[in-house]
Amino acid sequence: MSATLIIAILFISAFASGIAVFFVKRDNTNSLKLILSFSGSYLFAITVLHLIPHVYHTHSATDETIGLFVLLGFLFQLILEQFSHGIEHGHIHHTHQSRSAFPYGIMISLCLHALLEGMPLAAHHQTQLTFGIALHHVPAAFALGSLLFHTSLSKRYIILLLAVFAAMTPLGYLFSSAISKGEIGHIEQYFDRIMAVVIGIFLHISTTILFESGSADHHKFNKKKMVAVGLGVAVSLLNFLLDSPHTH
Repeated sequence: MSATLIIAILFISAFASGIAVFFVKRDNTNSLKLILSFSGSYLFAITVLHLIPHVYHTHSATDETIGLFVLLGFLFQLILEQFSHGIEHGHIHHTHQSRSAFPYGIMISLCLHALLEGMPLAAHHQTQLTFGIALHHVPAAFALGSLLFHTSLSKRYIILLLAVFAAMTPLGYLFSSAISKGEIGHIEQYFDRIMAVVIGIFLHISTTILFESGSADHHKFNKKKMVAVGLGVAVSLLNFLLDSPHTH
């Protein structure tokens, strides 16, 4: 997959989902929850089947060091969520505060999260990861758009902020691609550790989504969630089997 196509998919999926808040009902989130369940299980499986084995087979860091950075990424995402309030999981918050209140903490933490999410795309399995991250951003961008809609910001400024958020993951991809090619100073030697941090973030995001899939919604919808989770794992496993050298 070309870099241009990756950037286009990532930007359009997030931006279109964000501005959709102006055209669809914001309280009808069942479809978004199903997309989130699918993408969460898909990201978890991709991380376990592809990203973790890849980063553990590099020669620039010991296994023990890599494990520490995975843990650091997991804890770092936990801290980010204290500011984002779980919007990256598609949580839509209807604030009771004045419409003049702008969610600075949420916006900054979401942009940082999105920037880091784009970094694994410089490694292998670009197609599978691009697909999973793009789907993951659909409910997240919609939730962000819904939150911004309830502020005093103008429509034009909301659209600008959504464009900034949508650009973060492509920027993360371009940044990590430059690192991996040694185009930014000499920090390419730390690329595997950076990837380990992102793996920790992916593990936190995906497992949180999977735990929330068992929340106390009505039974019929929980069944739909489980089907979406199963499909996410199945698609990732199929990609793994097709890419495995033992199948060639």
